[in-house]
Amino acid sequence: MVPPVAPTPPSPADWAALASAMSGRLVLPSDSAYGSSRLVYDLRFEDEHPAAVALCASPADVQRVIDFARSHAIQPIPRCGGHSYGGYSTGSGLIVDVTPMNAVTLTSPSSGPLATVGAGARLIDLYGGTANAGVLVPGGTCPTVGIAGLALGGGIGVLGRRYGLTCDQIQSVEVVTADSRVLTASPESEPDLYWACRGGGGGNFGIATSFDFSAYPIPALALFDLQFPWGAASDLLGAWQTWIAEAPDELWSNCMLEAAGSSGLAASTTGVYAGEVAALSQLLSGLIAMVGTQPTSQFVAPSSYLNAMLIEAGCSDLTLAQCHLASVNPAGTLSRTAFLAKSQYFSTRFPPAAVSAATDAVELFHSELPALGGSLEFDSYGGAINVVPADATAFVHRDALCQLQLAGAVAVPLDAAGVGAVHTWLAQTADALAPYSNGQAYQNYIDPTLEDWQQAYYASNLPRLVSVKRTYDGDDVFHFAQSIPTSL
Repeated sequence: MVPPVAPTPPSPADWAALASAMSGRLVLPSDSAYGSSRLVYDLRFEDEHPAAVALCASPADVQRVIDFARSHAIQPIPRCGGHSYGGYSTGSGLIVDVTPMNAVTLTSPSSGPLATVGAGARLIDLYGGTANAGVLVPGGTCPTVGIAGLALGGGIGVLGRRYGLTCDQIQSVEVVTADSRVLTASPESEPDLYWACRGGGGGNFGIATSFDFSAYPIPALALFDLQFPWGAASDLLGAWQTWIAEAPDELWSNCMLEAAGSSGLAASTTGVYAGEVAALSQLLSGLIAMVGTQPTSQFVAPSSYLNAMLIEAGCSDLTLAQCHLASVNPAGTLSRTAFLAKSQYFSTRFPPAAVSAATDAVELFHSELPALGGSLEFDSYGGAINVVPADATAFVHRDALCQLQLAGAVAVPLDAAGVGAVHTWLAQTADALAPYSNGQAYQNYIDPTLEDWQQAYYASNLPRLVSVKRTYDGDDVFHFAQSIPTSL
């Protein structure tokens, strides 16, 4: 028996051979483009210097890069939008960047509209591409997030209660596995991999290169934004969670309690309604009556789908081209940022003690970190999200009333004391609210500080995910601090 050949570090000639074999581009540390190509969204990971960035233009490129990484004992690191909260889309390894594969194509098979989307597409590109065809694919709100990371880990957005999560729309996904096979995972082909790719989290089983998503004709839409005085914050949160539990599936809403730096404390609720303004206005009248305080400002209006997505993305005054990061798109005007976040799920309505803990936490942030922004954002679940059985997809969070994102901005330039203060606030707030949560957390808001992360992200679906990992990546090639293990 001939022993396997041990991996060896790549020579300059090896790198050159890989570059010439790719249809995309290999960016090495010596290249002028390396400084920008290595960057991810969060400024906290500014000091990461990967061995190279492979801008893959085809599944064949991804195959070649994975083979190269394995042959030379370099960690392959999948990347689409580069928004991993834990910095898991960068590091010292070889970045397998799929952003050149970003086309959005619409077809109309007999089963209904279908969007074929390259895994490197940003959400703003998806929204622009589908809106032009008169259809939508439910997604998130941050415009520069990559579709692959969003869809593989779940994908909560403003139309989720009406149509479901982004992962629920996946009809098939093309994946390059650790052994460099190109597989199409669907209900008929590689069904276990297909199951795992709908909520199992990005970067665990292979590198996605393309998705087929169900798309839907765009309905009439209406938007709202209600701002309340901070003195009504407790009443708003208490009323909101009762109101949204009884709301029709056509309504999605969040409730935001915010320490807004020099702007002070703010309490608000915003949302999107798949229907007419008159029906939405009636629903909002009920909420205002429950709060018992009139909003200080109130916006309710009809909207086109694309306009709604631009508003939710914070790009209402920008073109599609401008709604990109300036660091990756010449026309982009958006900036990278630095922040810390955690998440929790709540399956039942909050008792008064939970409401008080939430408002107290925001007031504490404003008191201790008055120059920064911190928030508690409760996003509504229910509707089409919760009708899917917990084991039907890898996304297990199907009984939630809402999901909370706790977030705090970090001052730039970064300093250890400032980062530590935000970490402490997040941990204290999460601990204060933990008795009222169901113990779960959102895998797309991946949290390196979460101790029992396997159960929090995947709960009862973890054993099957481990089995899929063992089948498709038994050597744990795609490994990071919170990747699904090959055994329990």
